Amino acid sequence: MARQEFHFFHPFRVRYSEIDAQSVVFNAHYLTYFDTAITEFFRHLGYNHQDYVKRTGKDFHLVKSLVLYEKPILFDAEIEVGVRIEKIGRSSITFALAIFAKGEETRYCTGEIVWVNTDQTTHKPEPVDNEFLELFKTFETVKK
Repeated sequence: MARQEFHFFHPFRVRYSEIDAQSVVFNAHYLTYFDTAITEFFRHLGYNHQDYVKRTGKDFHLVKSLVLYEKPILFDAEIEVGVRIEKIGRSSITFALAIFAKGEETRYCTGEIVWVNTDQTTHKPEPVDNEFLELFKTFETVKK
């Protein structure tokens, strides 16, 4: 995945508490970066998550997370996480993500996150609402 494949980026600066004994970002923090960037992506689109849950009784459950580590990220590095919608299925949304050096083509990792829209009472999958489809169409082209 190249930097130009993303229209949205969220910046981070690696904190001391995020590195391990090898002085690189501890692997679990990559998923935290992904999760935070997805949250900011939705905020950027004007999506109100808590309103959606209250109004519909639905929420998204994480069903898959994948990180492909390519280069170590060091303490105090300035990074940007690119987020895009890769695909929307009947009840799922697949996000493609990548972490880059700030303002550069240098890529540290790529990843994939899959959410399933779920009824919060039954915990069974529900179709992705049209409001999401419209929200995403205004920002980028997605595969259905």
